[in-house]
Amino acid sequence: MKQLVILSGKGGTGKTSVTAAFAHLAAQSLGADKIVLADADVDAANLELVLAPKVLATTDFWGGQVAVIDQDVCISCGECVPVCRFDAISDATGEYIVDPIACDGCVSCVYQCPVDAIKMEEQRAGVWMHSQSRFGPLFHANLLPAQENSGKLVTLVKQHARLLAMDEGRELVLVDGPPGIGCPVISATSGADLALIVAEPTVAGVHDMERVLQTTRHFNVPAMVCINKADLYPQGADEIEHFCQHEGIPMAGRIPFDPAVSKAIVQGEPVTLYHPDAAASQAIEAIWRAVIAHLEQTP
Repeated sequence: MKQLVILSGKGGTGKTSVTAAFAHLAAQSLGADKIVLADADVDAANLELVLAPKVLATTDFWGGQVAVIDQDVCISCGECVPVCRFDAISDATGEYIVDPIACDGCVSCVYQCPVDAIKMEEQRAGVWMHSQSRFGPLFHANLLPAQENSGKLVTLVKQHARLLAMDEGRELVLVDGPPGIGCPVISATSGADLALIVAEPTVAGVHDMERVLQTTRHFNVPAMVCINKADLYPQGADEIEHFCQHEGIPMAGRIPFDPAVSKAIVQGEPVTLYHPDAAASQAIEAIWRAVIAHLEQTP
């Protein structure tokens, strides 16, 4: 079993469009019974918009703790207020309460309370789903607004995808990773056999691609790079390619700007399925073949 994660240094580079196309191509070449899909972008999951999966099971994700004051025990002494560095405790309603959004779970108020009126309670931070798409099973999740621990939720999504692949003898776990270089990216990248980084030929795109490459290198994950909308700024695309050559990073290919991609998104289809003869579809298919060939050589 191999794990392929699709990353980008910033949002909006076309990472999910490439992942959806890869899901379609993988189902064609390997078979839908040989792959498992995972959307690790739990802060803004949108792979499901293209794959249109049927949800089989939904499970709550509990992450982090917040302080809760038992009003029956509280003596309104106010000693908890000055020790809260986040100004999460107030008595605006006539009794001391904790704002769950402002609370950081530092537990200072719990230790300060003289009558043990404050307890820490688990928070429902999101949900994760096991779904069935036309291209194979999909694990995805949604983090609730203002919640943290997205890295833990990403790990949970990936674990279930990997376990299903192992139990059913599937060959590939295809992960749509989050953008950037934060904790969710680290969780999505961990254990991957190969990372494909989708870059765009802009100043910000080049800079952020270099940062995410530093991340994959730090965790010893082999990486390849493809350039999306490469023909909009050929000089920037050349800069990316020269950088990769200098750093010894394999180039998977270039994807031209193609209105067929936007039309496919509107229709909720991977571009390789919606318009297989489009220039972008042909380029993505060539990149898929290059990625699979490289992945097969990875021990």
